[in-house]
Amino acid sequence: MSILLPDAGLLFWMLVAFGIVFFILSKYALPAITSAIDERKRFIDDALENAKKANAKLADINAEGEAILKAARDEQARILREVATAREQLMKEAREKAAAEGEKMLAEARRVIEQEKATALNEIRNTVAELSLDIAGKVLRRELSGDKAQQAYTEKLIDESIVGKNIGK
Repeated sequence: MSILLPDAGLLFWMLVAFGIVFFILSKYALPAITSAIDERKRFIDDALENAKKANAKLADINAEGEAILKAARDEQARILREVATAREQLMKEAREKAAAEGEKMLAEARRVIEQEKATALNEIRNTVAELSLDIAGKVLRRELSGDKAQQAYTEKLIDESIVGKNIGK
């Protein structure tokens, strides 16, 4: 018997023990181990599938978010254009209204000036007429100081008046 070579009986009993252990392991342990491995494989496959779905949903959400942002930017640009247009319209209307008010005020000022001018001219005419009458009265008083001079002047005016009417016809 050597240390390195086992005896035939020992070898037989070792094989029998190994066969029993192998049978027990293959009957009870191996199915549990293989089912645990299969379950773990299914769990990993499901997790990978869920991760793919989550990535797809995330990509859809990102695309939807980008679309919403683009729509919001477009809406913002549209609103800004509308505001600019409305502002320009309001400014135009305000300018037109101011111009119309200016024209109205200018026309009113012209009318007032014309009225004041007419009033001033009437006053000047009245004053000139009064002065003329006053001067004429003083001149006539001096020249017509006698009855004969007044009589001659009256006849002269009547003659001129008759001649003027005949010429006018």
